[in-house]
Amino acid sequence: MKRILFIFIIFIKTLIICGANIKNISTCDSIPLNDDYAVQIRTSNGRWENVPTYLFYIDKTENGIHKKEKTSVVKFDFEGTIEISITSSKKAISTYRLRPLSYDTPTYQEGNTVTFTLNKSRYMSFEINGDIYHNLQIFADHRISKPKVKKNNFIYFGPGLHDLNGDSIAITSGKTVYIDQRAVINGWLSIYKADNVKILGHGIINPGRHEGIMVKYSKNVIIDGPLTTQIPVGGSDSVTIKNAKVISWYGWGDGMNVFASNNVSYEHVFCRTSDDCSTIYCTRLGYHGGCKNITIKDAVYWADVAHPIMIGLHGDVSKHEIIDNVLYDNIDILEQNENQIDYQGCIGINNGDNNIVRNITFSNIRVEDIHKGMLINMRVCYNKKYCHAPGSGIENVTFKNFSYNGTHAGMSIIIGYDDSHKISNIKFENFSINGVTIYDDMPNRLKWYKTSDYANMFVGEHVENISFIKSK
Repeated sequence: MKRILFIFIIFIKTLIICGANIKNISTCDSIPLNDDYAVQIRTSNGRWENVPTYLFYIDKTENGIHKKEKTSVVKFDFEGTIEISITSSKKAISTYRLRPLSYDTPTYQEGNTVTFTLNKSRYMSFEINGDIYHNLQIFADHRISKPKVKKNNFIYFGPGLHDLNGDSIAITSGKTVYIDQRAVINGWLSIYKADNVKILGHGIINPGRHEGIMVKYSKNVIIDGPLTTQIPVGGSDSVTIKNAKVISWYGWGDGMNVFASNNVSYEHVFCRTSDDCSTIYCTRLGYHGGCKNITIKDAVYWADVAHPIMIGLHGDVSKHEIIDNVLYDNIDILEQNENQIDYQGCIGINNGDNNIVRNITFSNIRVEDIHKGMLINMRVCYNKKYCHAPGSGIENVTFKNFSYNGTHAGMSIIIGYDDSHKISNIKFENFSINGVTIYDDMPNRLKWYKTSDYANMFVGEHVENISFIKSK
């Protein structure tokens, strides 16, 4: 009787704190698990602890048809140095990869078990026998402590399943939300016309075929830590997103969109998506205006379809909107697998709707061996499916320390629209393919070849002042 009373009290408290529409709360035992892998962690010389592996879905597109595939996710918080043990439960391990490869993480294999250590937060993929779909996503996070906030400004999702019946909760101005690492929310969070909002914690927000957190017409927002489906930012200013993870499986499942927003930053994020991982657009979906001061640092992008990075395309043709001052730095791109040539490009700048795209920097970009696509697709274009006019131009774009290792990438494209809609001032600094740096003064370059020919890159008409240089 006491146990029943205790559970009832917890339920009532959660109902009051989290608002209406909450139907029930239960333990995480009800969350689907996947037994493809057995995962354990321990501190140095400590005792091994089992960590549950969750069942998630990702997209596998064949002949243009989306297909759900089961994948595995393990997530945990830690401090200091830990050892991780992964055992393949169903298949013998012939080969394996722990990615991003740039992390160069030492591993040890014994039979069907692979171990390694971490001393910093990492978002990784463990794959056996070349299978990129039935892999294990590893989200190893440093702890976020429960904040001390006045009760009337605090929303707490404790351990267990919080069922919003697929509906949403409005997060209003001044509110701080904390989602426990062991919490799962069946629904989504809406930040709408709000100021000074925080969403913290490493819990799961699982709304199904919907954005997990939406930031709309808001200012001074911090999102730190959750795992969800999508986190779009629209019509907003001064938004910080860090330590966030998104995985989607359904059509048009973009990861982290920016629409008509300014002063938006991302740091240490992971996107595995069924559409573009990261986008920056002007007027779109009811949001109006350009974008400026967008910074993305320390990201892992995996596009099962479409682009890892996409900029431009959408805007208000009557406004001549501008995307200005964008930085992507320290980015690992693990995959692109796109059949439609129009939508290929690990980095796509496809500018339409009279927009101007300018002052864009991509630094320390590492692309692994994608399955199908191209490295760069930069065009002033008129995509009549989405646009009402070509873009006004693309100018001042820098690629610094860009590397690709692989054999599957197709030919990259850089091309303007006409003499009034050009691409200008494009600089490649330390651009390398399979360890070979490509630059204008490279030895043995045939002088009647374009440097871009050595990069498997078509530089077409209406492109001015493009250079390839090598620096220390």
